[in-house]
Amino acid sequence: MENRKDLVTSLKSKKVKVTEIPKWGTYLRKKWEDHFCNHLGDNEKKSIYLDDFLWHVFSFEKRDCMQEEQADIALNRESKKFCYVFFQHSDEAFILENASSLNANDFLNEEDVYVVDKGFNWTYVRTHETGLCGPYFCRKSLY
Repeated sequence: MENRKDLVTSLKSKKVKVTEIPKWGTYLRKKWEDHFCNHLGDNEKKSIYLDDFLWHVFSFEKRDCMQEEQADIALNRESKKFCYVFFQHSDEAFILENASSLNANDFLNEEDVYVVDKGFNWTYVRTHETGLCGPYFCRKSLY
């Protein structure tokens, strides 16, 4: 939780408008799954433990994505006017507006965090296993 306060403070100092949306985590995780895992059947989702971590769709190579430094570069280059930020194991979530200054370094102290644009066209994920798994960046158009 302390990291989240640091994240919010850091983003606000960069003139990003941060709106807390408590209890939206479940909704955003489901919507993320619908957009980035919709090509998987229920049995395949179970076989990669998608219920544990949505980012397993990338680590089990079930969806093309950029990884590690390439993922960070892709996020930094992406147009970011409006984003959602949410977490794997928390219902805490945020709306970020005026987020053009947002970059991968903003999430260095976060684990299992998902960043997605308003239309769920792209996503950036930093995992608790960064270095072994992730970070990841994926555009829906990559698939």
